[in-house]
Amino acid sequence: MLNIWKRLVVILALAAAFVATDLQAEDMVLKLGTLAPEGSSWDLITRDMGQEWQAAGVKLQVYPGGVLGDEPDIVSKMRIGQIQAGIITVVGLAQIDKAVQALSIPFLYKNDAESDYVRSKLQPILEKRLLAKGFKVLNWGEAGWVYFFGKEPILTPEDLKKMKFFVWGDDTDTMNIWKSAGYSPVPLAATDILPNLQTGLINSFDTTPLSALSFQWFALAPHMTNVKWEPLVGATVVTTKAWDAIPASAKPAMLKAAAAAGKRFRTEIRAGNDKAIKVMESKGLIVHDVDDAIYEKWEKTFEAAYPQISGTVIPTDIFDLAVKYRDEYRAKHASKEAAQ
Repeated sequence: MLNIWKRLVVILALAAAFVATDLQAEDMVLKLGTLAPEGSSWDLITRDMGQEWQAAGVKLQVYPGGVLGDEPDIVSKMRIGQIQAGIITVVGLAQIDKAVQALSIPFLYKNDAESDYVRSKLQPILEKRLLAKGFKVLNWGEAGWVYFFGKEPILTPEDLKKMKFFVWGDDTDTMNIWKSAGYSPVPLAATDILPNLQTGLINSFDTTPLSALSFQWFALAPHMTNVKWEPLVGATVVTTKAWDAIPASAKPAMLKAAAAAGKRFRTEIRAGNDKAIKVMESKGLIVHDVDDAIYEKWEKTFEAAYPQISGTVIPTDIFDLAVKYRDEYRAKHASKEAAQ
Protein backbone atom coordinates (compact mmCIF):
# COMPACT_ATOMS: atom_id res chain seq x y z
CA MET A 1 0.00 0.00 0.00
CA LEU A 2 2.84 2.40 0.84
CA ASN A 3 4.44 1.80 -2.57
CA ILE A 4 1.13 2.55 -4.28
CA TRP A 5 0.92 5.90 -2.45
CA LYS A 6 4.52 6.72 -3.37
CA ARG A 7 3.79 5.99 -7.02
CA LEU A 8 0.64 8.11 -6.86
CA VAL A 9 2.62 11.01 -5.38
CA VAL A 10 5.21 10.70 -8.16
CA ILE A 11 2.50 10.60 -10.85
CA LEU A 12 0.76 13.67 -9.37
CA ALA A 13 4.08 15.51 -9.16
CA LEU A 14 4.87 14.74 -12.81
CA ALA A 15 1.39 15.81 -13.87
CA ALA A 16 1.77 19.08 -11.98
CA ALA A 17 5.12 19.64 -13.67
CA PHE A 18 3.61 19.10 -17.13
CA VAL A 19 0.74 21.48 -16.33
CA ALA A 20 3.20 24.09 -15.09
CA THR A 21 5.24 23.68 -18.26
CA ASP A 22 2.14 24.12 -20.42
CA LEU A 23 1.11 27.24 -18.53
CA GLN A 24 4.60 28.64 -18.82
CA ALA A 25 4.57 27.97 -22.57
CA GLU A 26 1.24 29.80 -22.84
CA ASP A 27 2.70 32.75 -20.96
CA MET A 28 5.48 32.96 -23.57
CA VAL A 29 3.08 34.05 -26.30
CA LEU A 30 2.98 37.82 -26.81
CA LYS A 31 0.01 39.14 -28.78
CA LEU A 32 0.73 42.34 -30.71
CA GLY A 33 -1.73 44.70 -32.40
CA THR A 34 -1.01 47.26 -35.11
CA LEU A 35 -2.74 49.24 -37.85
CA ALA A 36 0.03 48.30 -40.30
CA PRO A 37 -1.52 46.29 -43.15
CA GLU A 38 -0.59 42.65 -43.56
CA GLY A 39 2.25 42.32 -46.05
CA SER A 40 3.34 45.95 -45.64
CA SER A 41 6.93 46.91 -44.82
CA TRP A 42 6.01 47.42 -41.17
CA ASP A 43 4.36 44.01 -41.02
CA LEU A 44 7.28 42.18 -42.65
CA ILE A 45 9.83 43.83 -40.33
CA THR A 46 7.68 42.95 -37.32
CA ARG A 47 7.40 39.30 -38.35
CA ASP A 48 11.17 39.08 -38.86
CA MET A 49 11.57 40.39 -35.33
CA GLY A 50 9.08 37.77 -34.17
CA GLN A 51 11.15 34.97 -35.68
CA GLU A 52 14.14 36.15 -33.64
CA TRP A 53 11.98 36.24 -30.53
CA GLN A 54 10.72 32.72 -31.15
CA ALA A 55 14.32 31.50 -31.32
CA ALA A 56 14.70 33.00 -27.84
CA GLY A 57 11.62 31.11 -26.62
CA VAL A 58 8.93 33.80 -26.99
CA LYS A 59 6.28 33.52 -29.70
CA LEU A 60 4.97 36.76 -31.24
CA GLN A 61 1.40 36.62 -32.52
CA VAL A 62 0.71 39.62 -34.77
CA TYR A 63 -2.73 41.13 -35.43
CA PRO A 64 -2.18 43.54 -38.37
CA GLY A 65 -4.36 45.89 -40.39
CA GLY A 66 -6.46 47.24 -37.53
CA VAL A 67 -8.29 43.94 -36.94
CA LEU A 68 -8.21 44.81 -33.24
CA GLY A 69 -9.48 48.33 -33.88
CA ASP A 70 -7.87 51.75 -34.01
CA GLU A 71 -4.75 52.67 -32.03
CA PRO A 72 -6.69 53.80 -28.93
CA ASP A 73 -8.42 50.40 -29.02
CA ILE A 74 -5.05 48.65 -29.18
CA VAL A 75 -3.84 50.57 -26.11
CA SER A 76 -7.06 49.73 -24.24
CA LYS A 77 -6.63 46.05 -25.06
CA MET A 78 -3.07 46.15 -23.74
CA ARG A 79 -4.24 47.76 -20.52
CA ILE A 80 -6.74 44.99 -19.80
CA GLY A 81 -4.30 42.25 -20.81
CA GLN A 82 -6.18 41.08 -23.89
CA ILE A 83 -2.97 41.70 -25.85
CA GLN A 84 0.48 42.46 -24.50
CA ALA A 85 2.19 44.58 -27.15
CA GLY A 86 1.56 47.08 -29.91
CA ILE A 87 3.30 48.92 -32.71
CA ILE A 88 1.64 52.32 -32.62
CA THR A 89 2.26 55.90 -33.67
CA VAL A 90 2.36 58.93 -31.38
CA VAL A 91 -1.44 59.03 -31.65
CA GLY A 92 -1.75 55.73 -29.82
CA LEU A 93 1.17 56.46 -27.52
CA ALA A 94 -0.54 59.71 -26.51
CA GLN A 95 -3.27 57.56 -24.95
CA ILE A 96 -0.56 56.55 -22.48
CA ASP A 97 1.32 59.85 -22.22
CA LYS A 98 0.70 63.00 -24.28
CA ALA A 99 4.36 63.99 -24.08
CA VAL A 100 5.21 61.60 -26.91
CA GLN A 101 3.47 63.89 -29.39
CA ALA A 102 6.40 66.31 -29.08
CA LEU A 103 8.13 64.07 -31.63
CA SER A 104 5.51 64.99 -34.24
CA ILE A 105 4.84 68.72 -33.83
CA PRO A 106 3.63 70.18 -37.16
CA PHE A 107 6.26 72.32 -38.91
CA LEU A 108 8.68 72.20 -35.99
CA TYR A 109 10.99 69.97 -38.02
CA LYS A 110 12.08 70.52 -41.61
CA ASN A 111 13.95 67.28 -42.25
CA ASP A 112 14.89 63.86 -40.88
CA ALA A 113 18.09 65.15 -39.31
CA GLU A 114 16.25 67.65 -37.10
CA SER A 115 13.62 65.08 -36.15
CA ASP A 116 16.26 62.43 -35.36
CA TYR A 117 18.26 64.83 -33.19
CA VAL A 118 15.27 65.85 -31.07
CA ARG A 119 14.15 62.24 -30.76
CA SER A 120 17.58 61.17 -29.52
CA LYS A 121 17.42 63.85 -26.83
CA LEU A 122 13.83 63.21 -25.74
CA GLN A 123 13.93 59.43 -26.02
CA PRO A 124 15.18 58.62 -22.49
CA ILE A 125 12.72 61.11 -20.98
CA LEU A 126 9.77 59.70 -22.89
CA GLU A 127 10.73 56.08 -22.21
CA LYS A 128 10.88 56.83 -18.49
CA ARG A 129 7.43 58.44 -18.58
CA LEU A 130 5.92 55.52 -20.48
CA LEU A 131 7.56 52.98 -18.17
CA ALA A 132 6.05 54.74 -15.15
CA LYS A 133 2.64 54.16 -16.73
CA GLY A 134 3.17 50.46 -17.34
CA PHE A 135 4.63 50.32 -20.85
CA LYS A 136 8.17 49.45 -21.91
CA VAL A 137 9.51 50.78 -25.22
CA LEU A 138 11.34 48.08 -27.19
CA ASN A 139 12.20 50.28 -30.17
CA TRP A 140 11.32 53.54 -31.88
CA GLY A 141 10.24 53.63 -35.49
CA GLU A 142 8.35 55.82 -37.89
CA ALA A 143 5.71 55.85 -40.57
CA GLY A 144 7.31 58.68 -42.55
CA TRP A 145 6.48 62.32 -43.22
CA VAL A 146 2.84 63.33 -43.22
CA TYR A 147 1.30 65.07 -46.26
CA PHE A 148 -2.21 66.31 -47.05
CA PHE A 149 -4.26 64.34 -49.59
CA GLY A 150 -7.52 65.63 -51.03
CA LYS A 151 -10.19 65.04 -53.64
CA GLU A 152 -9.32 68.56 -54.76
CA PRO A 153 -5.90 70.30 -54.62
CA ILE A 154 -4.96 71.72 -51.20
CA LEU A 155 -2.26 74.24 -52.00
CA THR A 156 -2.73 76.72 -49.15
CA PRO A 157 -4.13 76.78 -45.61
CA GLU A 158 -7.16 78.61 -47.09
CA ASP A 159 -7.78 75.64 -49.40
CA LEU A 160 -7.75 73.33 -46.39
CA LYS A 161 -10.47 75.41 -44.73
CA LYS A 162 -12.81 74.36 -47.55
CA MET A 163 -12.19 70.65 -46.91
CA LYS A 164 -13.71 68.12 -44.52
CA PHE A 165 -10.69 66.23 -43.28
CA PHE A 166 -10.02 63.29 -41.01
CA VAL A 167 -8.70 63.67 -37.47
CA TRP A 168 -8.27 60.82 -35.00
CA GLY A 169 -11.54 60.35 -33.15
CA ASP A 170 -10.04 60.38 -29.65
CA ASP A 171 -7.89 63.46 -30.24
CA THR A 172 -10.40 66.05 -29.01
CA ASP A 173 -7.71 68.60 -28.08
CA THR A 174 -6.35 68.71 -31.62
CA MET A 175 -9.85 68.76 -33.10
CA ASN A 176 -10.80 71.77 -30.95
CA ILE A 177 -7.65 73.64 -32.04
CA TRP A 178 -8.52 73.03 -35.69
CA LYS A 179 -12.09 74.21 -35.18
CA SER A 180 -11.04 77.35 -33.32
CA ALA A 181 -8.89 78.27 -36.33
CA GLY A 182 -11.82 77.97 -38.74
CA TYR A 183 -11.24 74.44 -40.12
CA SER A 184 -13.69 71.52 -40.46
CA PRO A 185 -12.14 68.38 -38.95
CA VAL A 186 -14.16 65.18 -38.84
CA PRO A 187 -13.33 62.80 -35.96
CA LEU A 188 -13.00 59.19 -37.11
CA ALA A 189 -11.09 56.00 -36.45
CA ALA A 190 -8.29 55.49 -38.96
CA THR A 191 -10.01 52.26 -39.98
CA ASP A 192 -13.02 54.35 -41.09
CA ILE A 193 -11.17 56.61 -43.53
CA LEU A 194 -11.82 54.59 -46.69
CA PRO A 195 -15.61 54.10 -46.29
CA ASN A 196 -16.08 57.74 -45.35
CA LEU A 197 -14.10 58.93 -48.35
CA GLN A 198 -16.54 56.85 -50.37
CA THR A 199 -19.62 58.35 -48.69
CA GLY A 200 -18.26 61.90 -48.82
CA LEU A 201 -18.28 62.45 -45.05
CA ILE A 202 -14.63 63.44 -45.56
CA ASN A 203 -12.85 64.57 -48.70
CA SER A 204 -9.30 64.85 -47.42
CA PHE A 205 -6.90 63.42 -44.88
CA ASP A 206 -3.30 63.65 -43.78
CA THR A 207 -1.00 60.64 -43.72
CA THR A 208 2.26 59.24 -44.98
CA PRO A 209 2.68 58.09 -48.60
CA LEU A 210 3.15 54.46 -47.56
CA SER A 211 -0.08 54.52 -45.59
CA ALA A 212 -1.98 56.22 -48.39
CA LEU A 213 -0.77 53.52 -50.78
CA SER A 214 -1.08 50.54 -48.42
CA PHE A 215 -4.68 51.36 -47.49
CA GLN A 216 -5.53 52.59 -51.03
CA TRP A 217 -6.90 55.87 -49.63
CA PHE A 218 -5.13 57.91 -52.32
CA ALA A 219 -7.42 56.51 -55.03
CA LEU A 220 -10.29 58.54 -53.56
CA ALA A 221 -8.17 61.62 -52.79
CA PRO A 222 -5.68 61.80 -55.66
CA HIS A 223 -4.18 65.24 -54.92
CA MET A 224 -1.13 65.34 -52.64
CA THR A 225 0.36 68.60 -51.39
CA ASN A 226 4.14 68.30 -51.48
CA VAL A 227 4.66 69.81 -48.04
CA LYS A 228 6.13 67.74 -45.23
CA TRP A 229 4.22 68.97 -42.23
CA GLU A 230 5.24 66.52 -39.53
CA PRO A 231 7.17 63.26 -39.05
CA LEU A 232 4.88 60.48 -37.85
CA VAL A 233 6.89 58.69 -35.20
CA GLY A 234 5.92 55.46 -33.47
CA ALA A 235 7.22 52.74 -31.17
CA THR A 236 6.95 49.07 -30.30
CA VAL A 237 5.72 48.83 -26.72
CA VAL A 238 4.95 45.96 -24.38
CA THR A 239 3.18 46.11 -21.03
CA THR A 240 5.54 45.95 -18.09
CA LYS A 241 3.41 43.15 -16.65
CA ALA A 242 4.09 41.01 -19.73
CA TRP A 243 7.74 42.05 -19.93
CA ASP A 244 8.39 41.19 -16.30
CA ALA A 245 6.94 37.70 -16.88
CA ILE A 246 9.45 36.93 -19.64
CA PRO A 247 12.51 34.92 -18.49
CA ALA A 248 15.59 37.09 -18.06
CA SER A 249 17.50 34.70 -20.33
CA ALA A 250 15.26 35.61 -23.30
CA LYS A 251 15.34 39.38 -22.92
CA PRO A 252 18.80 40.20 -24.38
CA ALA A 253 17.98 38.43 -27.66
CA MET A 254 14.55 40.08 -27.78
CA LEU A 255 16.00 43.55 -27.21
CA LYS A 256 18.68 42.95 -29.84
CA ALA A 257 16.05 41.89 -32.40
CA ALA A 258 13.84 44.85 -31.47
CA ALA A 259 16.74 47.27 -31.90
CA ALA A 260 17.49 45.82 -35.36
CA ALA A 261 13.81 46.18 -36.29
CA GLY A 262 13.88 49.79 -35.10
CA LYS A 263 16.76 50.57 -37.46
CA ARG A 264 14.90 48.91 -40.32
CA PHE A 265 11.75 50.88 -39.52
CA ARG A 266 13.80 54.02 -40.01
CA THR A 267 15.79 53.15 -43.13
CA GLU A 268 13.34 50.96 -45.03
CA ILE A 269 10.26 53.04 -44.29
CA ARG A 270 11.98 56.22 -45.43
CA ALA A 271 12.99 54.61 -48.71
CA GLY A 272 9.57 53.00 -49.00
CA ASN A 273 7.75 56.33 -48.73
CA ASP A 274 9.73 57.76 -51.65
CA LYS A 275 8.88 54.70 -53.71
CA ALA A 276 5.23 54.88 -52.66
CA ILE A 277 4.87 58.37 -54.12
CA LYS A 278 6.20 57.16 -57.48
CA VAL A 279 3.86 54.15 -57.45
CA MET A 280 0.85 56.34 -56.65
CA GLU A 281 1.83 58.81 -59.39
CA SER A 282 1.83 55.93 -61.87
CA LYS A 283 -1.73 55.19 -60.70
CA GLY A 284 -3.07 58.72 -61.03
CA LEU A 285 -1.82 60.64 -58.00
CA ILE A 286 -1.13 64.31 -58.72
CA VAL A 287 1.63 65.83 -56.59
CA HIS A 288 1.35 69.60 -56.14
CA ASP A 289 4.56 71.45 -55.37
CA VAL A 290 4.48 74.79 -53.56
CA ASP A 291 6.88 77.72 -53.65
CA ASP A 292 8.70 79.23 -50.68
CA ALA A 293 6.03 81.87 -50.09
CA ILE A 294 3.23 79.30 -49.80
CA TYR A 295 5.39 77.06 -47.62
CA GLU A 296 5.89 80.02 -45.29
CA LYS A 297 2.11 80.46 -45.09
CA TRP A 298 1.74 76.86 -43.94
CA GLU A 299 4.56 77.26 -41.45
CA LYS A 300 3.13 80.44 -39.93
CA THR A 301 -0.35 78.93 -39.76
CA PHE A 302 0.83 76.02 -37.63
CA GLU A 303 3.27 78.06 -35.56
CA ALA A 304 0.35 80.31 -34.60
CA ALA A 305 -1.24 77.25 -32.96
CA TYR A 306 1.81 76.41 -30.81
CA PRO A 307 0.52 78.33 -27.76
CA GLN A 308 -2.64 76.20 -27.88
CA ILE A 309 -0.77 72.95 -28.51
CA SER A 310 1.60 73.56 -25.62
CA GLY A 311 -0.10 72.62 -22.37
CA THR A 312 -3.07 70.83 -24.00
CA VAL A 313 -1.92 68.44 -26.74
CA ILE A 314 1.62 68.27 -25.29
CA PRO A 315 2.82 69.08 -21.74
CA THR A 316 4.45 72.51 -21.75
CA ASP A 317 7.82 71.37 -20.37
CA ILE A 318 8.19 68.67 -23.03
CA PHE A 319 7.02 71.00 -25.81
CA ASP A 320 9.64 73.54 -24.73
CA LEU A 321 12.34 70.87 -24.70
CA ALA A 322 11.47 69.84 -28.26
CA VAL A 323 11.81 73.45 -29.42
CA LYS A 324 15.04 73.87 -27.47
CA TYR A 325 16.67 70.79 -29.01
CA ARG A 326 15.42 71.69 -32.50
CA ASP A 327 17.02 75.12 -32.13
CA GLU A 328 20.15 73.53 -30.70
CA TYR A 329 20.50 71.32 -33.76
CA ARG A 330 19.99 74.25 -36.13
CA ALA A 331 22.59 76.32 -34.31
CA LYS A 332 25.15 73.51 -34.54
CA HIS A 333 24.34 72.92 -38.19
CA ALA A 334 24.65 76.64 -38.98
CA SER A 335 28.04 76.74 -37.24
CA LYS A 336 29.32 73.85 -39.31
CA GLU A 337 28.17 75.48 -42.52
CA ALA A 338 29.82 78.77 -41.52
CA ALA A 339 33.07 76.96 -40.74
CA GLN A 340 33.08 75.41 -44.21
